[in-house]
Amino acid sequence: MLKFTELLSPENIRQGLVCTSKKRAFEIISCLVAKQLSEQNKDVENAEDIDLQDTETLCVDCLFSREKLGNSSLGNGLAMPKGRLPLGDKPIAVFLQLNAPLEYDAPDHREVDLVFALLAPTEHCSNLVQELPHLVERLKDKSLVKQLRNAQSAEEIWQIFQFADTHAEHELAELQMAEQQNVAEQKEEE
Repeated sequence: MLKFTELLSPENIRQGLVCTSKKRAFEIISCLVAKQLSEQNKDVENAEDIDLQDTETLCVDCLFSREKLGNSSLGNGLAMPKGRLPLGDKPIAVFLQLNAPLEYDAPDHREVDLVFALLAPTEHCSNLVQELPHLVERLKDKSLVKQLRNAQSAEEIWQIFQFADTHAEHELAELQMAEQQNVAEQKEEE
């Protein structure tokens, strides 16, 4: 199971962000991703320096290219722009809670005030593609959306995602136990 907290870091969360357009949101996301990629790259021996401005431009282009294939709105004021980058070694998420909703051309005609962006290295997308529907389903949970929308700080948003991950792990464990119990009962009946 893919966890929010495996993709997201506290440094990539913004609460009450002033943002007036989708383009500006993508620029902010790209700036945060570029900074994280640069930091990750510093830890790799013999790695070439990453030019922040070039990486930001690449990220923005990547997000808009993907957006042309289909609007990233998930409904209910929530969007999940995503894209593939030829950089990095793991997916990077950014979460923006906007101070006011912005026009997003969403299919449900609602403005967007919550943005969970996900950029993944091209080489490591296969597992992510399989897990993405489950992540989207969890992200769209009405209770989670309400909590994220009402959060008063980036730290509170991080804690909400941590709790959501823990809750999902417990649900998965309960399902697995119930499945094992069903299998055991079927064997007893045979």
